[in-house]
Amino acid sequence: MRRSRIYVISTMKTNADSSTAAMVAAGVAGAAATLAGKHLVAQFTRGRFGGPDDYNVAKVTVSGPIQRTRNRSSSLSGGTVCIADDIVEQIEAADDDEAVEALLLGLNTPGGEVLPSDDIRCAAVDFDGPAIAYATDRCASGGYWIASGCDEVWAREASLVGSIGVVGSRPNAAGLADKLGLSYEQFTAGEFKDAGVPLREIEESEREYLQGIIDDYYDQFVETVSEGRNMDPQAIRDTEARIYLGSDALELGLVDELGTQSDVEDRIGDLIDAEVETHEFEPDRSVAERLGLGAERVAFAAGNGVANTAVGDGSDLDVQLK
Repeated sequence: MRRSRIYVISTMKTNADSSTAAMVAAGVAGAAATLAGKHLVAQFTRGRFGGPDDYNVAKVTVSGPIQRTRNRSSSLSGGTVCIADDIVEQIEAADDDEAVEALLLGLNTPGGEVLPSDDIRCAAVDFDGPAIAYATDRCASGGYWIASGCDEVWAREASLVGSIGVVGSRPNAAGLADKLGLSYEQFTAGEFKDAGVPLREIEESEREYLQGIIDDYYDQFVETVSEGRNMDPQAIRDTEARIYLGSDALELGLVDELGTQSDVEDRIGDLIDAEVETHEFEPDRSVAERLGLGAERVAFAAGNGVANTAVGDGSDLDVQLK
């Protein structure tokens, strides 16, 4: 009887394992087939999914912190990030689409990395047709850097707009290193090659050097906004990197008009002299990339209760438009 029981239990366990494996395999196959179908559609529609067959306005949305690529720290944070290369690709696809006469660039972002933000701005500048920026919840720092490249900037009365400034940061782990008995030694050529290394106290000359980089970025930010918005540079500096409600931003000249997306579309209709049909452009990712993003979400869901670790990229100075 003991052997019989063991045999029966083993059989039940084997059947259960097989059933579970089959269900997982079927789920993966179904997901892959669905994603493959969407990818094939994307090949023909250049990343456009659903919506009207006839359209003349492309909407591209910038949502979340702006960065160059998707990394582990962003995926495990649980938040949505904006991948600059994806946004540039969407704007360029819209520009290449003969049906598209205007670009509606939706902005809901606190800012992010400098060059990725500028890449999106340049894509908006290069768009052949009216490009209108529409700020919803937030259009701050890197988001406003992008908006300055559009022909007009719209916002809601309660939108948060501005924060024209730059943040540079470095961790200081010198005290912790001392407590742990760690010492730092590095061989470099060039006085400031290891400036900002977190395992030792920063020297005053290094602080001035790194602050100079931040100041140069800020000067570039002011110049970019001044040229794009046709504003006096000193008026931009006078904002002191503050954020403003949309109504106040309007008075300062940071936005042109207040309204809803419907109001923005009415304005675009006037610019292109046609009734507006808006179509949202989305990233055209491969099946493998989409499955990879799904795996990241699963990993976050499984690990969120255990740990939420931010992994840096190893750089000594982190510069953000915030």
